Amino acid sequence: MKTIAILGSTGSIGTQTLEVVRENGDIRVLGIAAGGNINLLEEQIRMFHPKKAAVWSEEKARELRVKIADTDTDVVSGMEGLIEIAVMEGTDILVTAIVGMIGIRPTIEAIKAGKDIALANKETLVTAGHLIMPLAKRQGVRILPVDSEHSAIFQSLQGNDRGAVGKILLTASGGPFRGRKQEDLLEIRMEDALKHPNWTMGAKITIDSSTMVNKGLEVIEAKWLFNVNVDDVQVVVQPQSIIHSMVEYKDGAVIAQLGTPDMKLPIQYALYYPERRYLPGDRLDFWSIGKLDFEKPDMDTFYGLKLAYEAGRQGGSLPTVFNAANELAVSMFLKGEVKYLEIVEIIEDCMSVHKNIEDPSLDQILETEAAAYERINSRR
Repeated sequence: MKTIAILGSTGSIGTQTLEVVRENGDIRVLGIAAGGNINLLEEQIRMFHPKKAAVWSEEKARELRVKIADTDTDVVSGMEGLIEIAVMEGTDILVTAIVGMIGIRPTIEAIKAGKDIALANKETLVTAGHLIMPLAKRQGVRILPVDSEHSAIFQSLQGNDRGAVGKILLTASGGPFRGRKQEDLLEIRMEDALKHPNWTMGAKITIDSSTMVNKGLEVIEAKWLFNVNVDDVQVVVQPQSIIHSMVEYKDGAVIAQLGTPDMKLPIQYALYYPERRYLPGDRLDFWSIGKLDFEKPDMDTFYGLKLAYEAGRQGGSLPTVFNAANELAVSMFLKGEVKYLEIVEIIEDCMSVHKNIEDPSLDQILETEAAAYERINSRR
């Protein structure tokens, strides 16, 4: 029986991971962690009986301890609590479904403890890929991608020599504003940006998808996961979200992974790799699909993607600035504090003033994040 722990168990990826666990019946969940949704966390504790649960604030942890006093689950809090979940004795895989740079430290500690990582936290590799990937190699730990696109690339690489790869073809739906120009986006409201045409995701990643910043983060993540240059990662808009990504080999052959837009497929593939198991759900009906469309991304309108390529090329601490500025700008947009187009303007401003650190330590990465936040907050 496999044993796992989950960071971000109450979010979109976390809840779907637990659905996969329930449907298969042969995975034991030893630890779960969430931000502050203790009502859902209580339900998960009662259903899966983990040994340990973590929430971010100690106040919420106290509330949860009262709620589950009749169970044997221990409740911890804060960064220390996340790390306790990440390194739990007896777990085989840590699912990192937590959003943001908060996931870096627990992931590093889990790798040091010899845990395989089912990675759904983009920020970990975007900001600290130069630390994470060599550490995983030294520890003999597998980084198993959970993002649908990176899972598709991972699947398309199976059985082939990595040295034979020509380029990565990273697909994008184009989001809810595909085909629009800058002037069409001046008065975009939050509810408009949260209407993704194909996928059901959390608010932050849905906004990121609408600006195509999410695709930029995925470009940088792919650089580290698959040991390629960012310019060897080509974004292809595939509006139907049926082709989840592709690999072009040096001989010109292209291998793609196709499927319905269902995150449970890459989650299950990561948890059971290299085994493939039956997964309930819809199957592709090519007769009804009829055709697949492909477009070049509009990097003038959605220039957050262009900024991501710039950050990825330069490397160092610049991707941290790109990511951190986006995190805070999206949070401000969701609170109604900035307009939609200001999200990428804020990212560009922070990148323009940053003095890049070539090979930042973890402390320098976190200091860079704090500096980006300070600059943005000074603009208010």
